[in-house]
Parts: sequence; structure tokens; C-alpha cells
Amino acid sequence: MRLIVTTFFGVVFGFLIGLCFPKLSLTKFSLSTSILTAIDFKYTEYTKLGPSSSTHVSHPVGNNGSSANVTLRKIWVPSNPRGAERLPPGIVRAESDLYLRRLWGKPSEDLTSKPKYLVTFTVGYDQRKNIDAAVKKFSGNFTILLFHYDGRTTEWDEFEWSKKAIHVSVRRQTKWWYAKRFLHPDIVATYDYIFIWDEDLGVEHFNAEEYIKLVKKHGLEISQPGLEPNKGLTWQMTKRRGDREVHKETEEKPGWCNHPHVPPCAAFVEIMAPVFSRDAWRCVWHMIQNDLVHGWGLDFALRKCVEPAHEKIGVVDSQWIVHQSVPSLGNQGESLDGKAPWKGVRERCKKEWSIFQTRFSRAEKAYLKEINSTSR
Repeated sequence: MRLIVTTFFGVVFGFLIGLCFPKLSLTKFSLSTSILTAIDFKYTEYTKLGPSSSTHVSHPVGNNGSSANVTLRKIWVPSNPRGAERLPPGIVRAESDLYLRRLWGKPSEDLTSKPKYLVTFTVGYDQRKNIDAAVKKFSGNFTILLFHYDGRTTEWDEFEWSKKAIHVSVRRQTKWWYAKRFLHPDIVATYDYIFIWDEDLGVEHFNAEEYIKLVKKHGLEISQPGLEPNKGLTWQMTKRRGDREVHKETEEKPGWCNHPHVPPCAAFVEIMAPVFSRDAWRCVWHMIQNDLVHGWGLDFALRKCVEPAHEKIGVVDSQWIVHQSVPSLGNQGESLDGKAPWKGVRERCKKEWSIFQTRFSRAEKAYLKEINSTSR
């Protein structure tokens, strides 16, 4: 009974106290800017506004409770990269790089140099001696990136240069699978030229710096070194000429070229050792298909990415290589129906070539049909 009576009188007393004092408004309190910063306040209002809406709000600007009217607008910049429209342009970084940085010190002091070129090799550990010889042909102006299709990466630390290289390991994949996923044009935009090379290339007669000089001299956007004539030669176009620095056209077997300025008589390099300028790579990357991993047929379509193609695609003869034709990646296949692993890989390559040709042809026809229909 005592508890009930005490509770009753407590409730009555509290009610009377509430009637005696005026109602308090939280909006009359002045909060210190150290507690509610301007950015906190703006963010709260920002989340309440639409893309094109604005509002006049009053908020405290000092400890004395004074306030000022400001107009807050939600940021929406259509010219920003897709997905970044809500960010102020000054904070957007649409491109990146592959420069290695420290975990300490000032960010501005991380890089003692910035390589101007990128070279990638798709490798297995069995070809380590060949890759070691190849890497030594590329100066400090090159970032070295190895794609490992056999899963072995730490073993490469036997080479001092490997400790500064970038290693990406995914088992049983091709260089075009890697390129599509790890060499987006916005990631490699800092590099003037990108080398995307196989692992079985002899480089005794090759110097990367001299190669770059010739590419610039002759205005080549897509190129490759000439191939030693007696080994690994498929096309006359990529055969090394001993009497010149560069060639851009050739003669092939009768009926192979329907015009002297189209592949494989001109505007053509093979996919074993291509070199792309920054702008050319941006186009080529978009042409690589996600599911067609071998890249067969891509060499015949490279001309779509530069204009005029027969002038900007060529073979550098005075810096030449040897294609050793080591079927190491072919051995990463599986034996099906009693066939050797490499045979299954080769069959897949041929199928992909046919699929790519069909897709490209259909895409061109569909586009031209659409253009013709809208222009009427």
C-alpha cells in the first residue's frame, strides 16, 4: 500500500511540475561546431534532397548560436564516370596505374620513377630461363607484369627483378583472359605502350628501347617485332626483312588478300607479340570477348582500331625475335575422348576464331542497318 501511494503522489507531482514550466524546444539550443560540423550537417540535409532539388536551411556557424542561411544542393555531375555522378569532379580519379607504393612515409615521395611502358608475359615456371632472358631486354622504363597460368609464383624470386615485378596467378588461363580482366584501359592509362607477349620468344636480337624509338619514328599504333624467317612463321607479313627498319605490307599467296591494304597483306600483326599504343589498346580491349580466351581472329580485326590501318600497323624488322613454338599452354588442357590435351586446346582455338568472325560480322551489319533505318 505504501508503494502504491508513493507512486501515485510521484505521478501527480511530476504532472504539476510539467504544467508550471514552459515547453522546451531543442531547436533553441546552440550546438558547438566541434560537435556538429558543417560537413555532418550538410550530409544530413543532402540525404533528404533529390538530384536536382535545393533547400534553404539555417544552421549554427559558431558557439554563440548565430546562424546563416545557406543553399545546399545535391551533387549530380553527368559528365563524371558512370556511378560517380554524386561526387564533386575534383575528387574523382577515373584512371589508376600499376605503380608499386610504400606502406609508410609521404605518398608524394613513394615513386622515385614512373615507368612509361608496360610489358606482360603469360608464363609457366618451366619457361623461367626464357623469361629471365626476355625481361633483361627491357629497361627500368618498363613495368614488368607476369600472368601465371600454372599457379607457381614464389619460385620466381630466384630472379632479383621478380621481386619488383607484379605477379597475377590464375590457373589454366590465357593471356587474353588476363588482359581482359587486369589490363583495363583506365588501369594502364599511364603507359605510352603496352607489350602483351607470349613466353616462348627468343630475344637475342631485340632491344626494347630501340624498338620504341622505331615505333614512334614510323607512327605505328599497333606493331610487333619481325620474326626470324626459318622458325615459327605462319604469315609473310610478320617475316623479318633484312633491308629495312619497318615494313607495313607484303605479298601473300594468291587469293589470300582481296585488297593490298587489308590482312594478311597489310594492317596485320600476329597475337603472339603485339605492342599497342595507349589509344589503340583502349579500342582493342573493348573488342576482346569475355568468353573467347585464345584471341584467334583478333589479329585480323585489329585494323578496326586505327585509321588508316595500313599506315599505323606494321612490323619492326631491325628489332626481331624468334618464335620458339613451345606448346606449354596447350599442355594445360585436358584429355578428352582419347585425344591429347593440346589437341583439345587447338580445336577450341579454331572454334573461337569462327565464333569471333561471326559475331563481328553480325555486329557490323546490325549497326549499318540501324544507321540506314534512322537516316531515312
